[in-house]
Amino acid sequence: MTGFLFDLSFCLAAPFWLLMVLAPRWAWTVRIARSPYTVLPVLAVYLGMAIPVFPELWATVSSPSLDGFRELMVLANGAGAIWAQVIAWDLLIGQWMFLEARRMGLHPLVTGPLLVFTVLLSPLGVLVLLAVRAVHAARTAKERPDPVLTTA
Repeated sequence: MTGFLFDLSFCLAAPFWLLMVLAPRWAWTVRIARSPYTVLPVLAVYLGMAIPVFPELWATVSSPSLDGFRELMVLANGAGAIWAQVIAWDLLIGQWMFLEARRMGLHPLVTGPLLVFTVLLSPLGVLVLLAVRAVHAARTAKERPDPVLTTA
């Protein structure tokens, strides 16, 4: 059962990722990406795996240590719960990145690969988007000077 739930956690998130990558200009994609509720099915899977190992999970998070985390990850439900948690938070991060890319006017051919990269290695994907955002902000500032700074 745990193996099924482990696989299910990604399968529940995948449609949202696919919408953002393959149908970024569809109105429903934007509407869905604005919702924090997309993670609820994944969080339900998380609960299904976390509740049976809650004492071990609580011990690990309330007094974190590398050894404690290793012990939690040896338990199938412990590893599965952590995986589902990562999948849920990655989806929220991906949705924010998708919306931020739209706000900046990034082309979907840039945003799509960035989101795929984020699915695989979310911290690196976030760093790339933050770098792109910084460059975008600097270019925008050069094009439109801040009226507060230009008035005497």
